[in-house]
Amino acid sequence: MSGTPRSPRAEARPSGAAGSFQALIEQIYLERDSARGVPGTLLWFVEEVGELVRAIRRGERANLEEEFGDVYAWLATLASLHGLDLEAVGRRKYAAGCPRCRATPCGCPHPPQPA
Repeated sequence: MSGTPRSPRAEARPSGAAGSFQALIEQIYLERDSARGVPGTLLWFVEEVGELVRAIRRGERANLEEEFGDVYAWLATLASLHGLDLEAVGRRKYAAGCPRCRATPCGCPHPPQPA
């Protein structure tokens, strides 16, 4: 599978492993998402991330599950439109632990985050 984005109106070809969440989203939406293309799909993803951020900042616990689900679905769709298996990409990147220090849990020195 190529890491190159498909054209805005690409042929719908599944990328997720059988039985994965990504494959489920592809079954439901891949044809429609392929017709919309990467630019339009990216806008939907960013909108959903904004809704998740809003729910987190407002402490809307009841809304978090829905917003996390939406962000996950749109992220899976973007991976599919780029011909990538999201699960495989994540596992490759983090298989040996932290990509910087290779430790699990991460042992990288990080400055304290502002409160």
